[in-house]
Amino acid sequence: MSFVLLQTANGIAEIVINKPETLNALNSLILNELEKVINNISKDDDIKLVIITGQGSKSFAAGADINEMKDLNPQQAREFSRFGHTVFKTIENLQQITIAAINGYALGGGLELALACDLRTASKTAKFGLPEVSLGITPGYGGTQRLQRIVGMSHAKEMIFTGEMIDANEAYRIGLVNKVYEQDELLPCTRLLAQKILSNSMSAVSLAKASINYGIQCGLDSACQYETEIFSLCFSTRDRIEGINAFIEKRKPQFGN
Repeated sequence: MSFVLLQTANGIAEIVINKPETLNALNSLILNELEKVINNISKDDDIKLVIITGQGSKSFAAGADINEMKDLNPQQAREFSRFGHTVFKTIENLQQITIAAINGYALGGGLELALACDLRTASKTAKFGLPEVSLGITPGYGGTQRLQRIVGMSHAKEMIFTGEMIDANEAYRIGLVNKVYEQDELLPCTRLLAQKILSNSMSAVSLAKASINYGIQCGLDSACQYETEIFSLCFSTRDRIEGINAFIEKRKPQFGN
C-alpha cells in the first residue's frame, strides 16, 4: 500500500496518509487502502491505540479529491458518500482509541476523518474547514453530524455555512481539538498523550469509549442504563482487581494491557 503507510510499536499503530503532492486529498484509492488498514487493526489485539496523521508539514488531508467528484451523477454521489461514511464509521467504532494528529490543512473530508477519531491534536499551523458550500455541495462524510456533536450546533453551522477556515487556536477554543503543539512537537507530544492513555486499564478505557459513543446517540435514561451495564462489566475483569488493590496498597497498578 503506497498511499496509506502503517507502522506499529508498543501497542500503538501510526497511520500516515501519504500523498503530499495533492496535500493528502482523499480519493477512492486512499479510502480503500485506509479501510483495509483499519479492518486489519480492528482484529489485532496487540494494538491498543491508533494515531492518524498526514505526510509532510502542509496537510493532514485537504478534503476529498475534487477531480474525482466533478462528473458524479446523484446515484454515484450517493455511493461516494456512503463509502466514506462506512470507512469513517469503522474508525469511530474501533475498540482501539484513535487520535488524529493534524499537521496542516484538515479540510472537507480531511476534517471529517479527524472528526471520526476520539481525540484530535494539532500543530499551531493547522487549518480547519468544511468549505463544501463554496462548491455547491454539502459535507458528505459526516461533517454535518459529527462537528455539531463536538463543538455544538452554533459553531458547526457557522463553519459549514461560511465555508471559512479557522486556525488551531480557534479550533482549540471551540473544542474541536484537544491539544495544540509546535509543528515539530506534534507527533512526539501526541505519542506522549497516547502513552498516558495506555498507562490506564485499556479494557476500562475501551468500555468507556463504547459508553460515550452509545450515549451520544440516545436519550439520557437509555444512556445511563447502558453505563450501568458497562460499569458492572468492569467488575468481571482482572484490571478492576489490580486497579483497586493498587490504590489501597498505594502503588502504581500493573494492568494487563
